[in-house]
Amino acid sequence: MNAGNYDDYNEYEETRNLHDKCKKYMHYHVTLTMRDGSSFDGIIDDVGRDRFNVLVGEDAMEPEIENEGDTRQFYGGYGQPRRRFRRFRRRDFPLASLAALALLPYVSPYPYPYPYPYPYYPQPYYPYPYY
Repeated sequence: MNAGNYDDYNEYEETRNLHDKCKKYMHYHVTLTMRDGSSFDGIIDDVGRDRFNVLVGEDAMEPEIENEGDTRQFYGGYGQPRRRFRRFRRRDFPLASLAALALLPYVSPYPYPYPYPYPYYPQPYYPYPYY
């Protein structure tokens, strides 16, 4: 190994492309594939030199309760605070563990189904002037 070539080698050379892509897709909903084969989606929140933060979505379902009659409808019961649900949780990953990064595909909704503009119903007929 030549020591002169080692000085020219940047240790972040292999992750530079993914680092630039993370900076480009920051605050977008993306699909991340890790080197171990796991895949998940989230929103890139912060990108550092060798790490990045992702807001990963989690399930917001309350577990089944056996005695539903003992609890009130909106609060957990008398004297208990309301259960707080969180949609996203922040996770920190090393940039070297990232294998692929892609934008989450967005399917636009179908346009208005009627070929003519609003209103699609006829105007009512008033035989007398309406003031």
